[in-house]
Amino acid sequence: MILDTILGWFSMDMGIDLGTCNTLVCVRSEGIVLNEPSVVAVRRGTNIVLNNGEAVGLVAREMLGKTPGSISAIRPLKDGVISDFEITEAMLSYFIRKVHGRGGLVRPRVVIAVPSGITAVERRAVIDSAERAGARKVYLVDEPMAAGIGAGLPITEPTASMIIDIGGGTTEVAIMSLADISTCESIRIGGDNFDEALINHLKRTYNLLIGEPRAEQVKIQIGSAAPLEQELTMEIAGRDTISGLPRKIVITSEEIREALREPIAGIIETVMRTLEKAEPELAADLIENGMHLCGGGSLLRGMDTILSNATGLKVIHVEDPLSCVARGTSVYLENLEVWKDTLDQTGYSWE
Repeated sequence: MILDTILGWFSMDMGIDLGTCNTLVCVRSEGIVLNEPSVVAVRRGTNIVLNNGEAVGLVAREMLGKTPGSISAIRPLKDGVISDFEITEAMLSYFIRKVHGRGGLVRPRVVIAVPSGITAVERRAVIDSAERAGARKVYLVDEPMAAGIGAGLPITEPTASMIIDIGGGTTEVAIMSLADISTCESIRIGGDNFDEALINHLKRTYNLLIGEPRAEQVKIQIGSAAPLEQELTMEIAGRDTISGLPRKIVITSEEIREALREPIAGIIETVMRTLEKAEPELAADLIENGMHLCGGGSLLRGMDTILSNATGLKVIHVEDPLSCVARGTSVYLENLEVWKDTLDQTGYSWE
């Protein structure tokens, strides 16, 4: 215990938001020091990372959908969990090395935010990956807790704090009180499903094939969950599935909204289920406190409007929704001595 505290003085402990789309790293008292896509470029058929192990993050994302036959650009996390163990390890190793290379004599302790709905086996996989990537000790914290802390909600007080975290692979909905989760739902629907819905819509309606990066561009530029005051249009290029030739079309925000209807309905349903399971006193608190919205998917236009219409509660966008989980892991780091026993007891950390 004393040795661990002494080692803590010399190591650059870090908090990691290991996301399906992006990985953010926080260092104690420094804030966010790294924010890169969760993408790795490898030689096809092997787990050898290109550029001597450096083709990770921003470099690799540029290659998505554009790689020749000899190279694969892989996203090793799917639906918020590890789908490729070795590639995740290589990615974590690169990020830890990149941050820790700036200082720190001892291997770091790491707090990682994970979706609340993952299994014990999936938790174990995250811990093993981080340990093999160079972490001295690994603590896991549920994403809604980290998001609540990062958003500055009063989660330690006897009042309800509700968070809706729409990430790339999962949506986490939780009601928290007295520094713990009272009720929680995790669904494997997120920003990736929005992109997939757009790709399927264009393929079905226009026989036009586009890649994930372009679908994301459409979602950001003209995507919406609720009707807009002024509807938008956009030109999009891709490959015609019938002639096989490049072609471009003009699409509108109305049809994109229609294409996104199904995944959005899944998120609304999850929010409703969570509210139905809430204790009556906590439900009453939410009339006053409202719901807090974070994660990349929360940036879709009108997302707060449709959630407010469906539940009758006020919906508040948290400040800097993309980094609030990472900021929460950073607060955990600063209070590790106080909270680590809680993490251990709840089975989220293996010593």
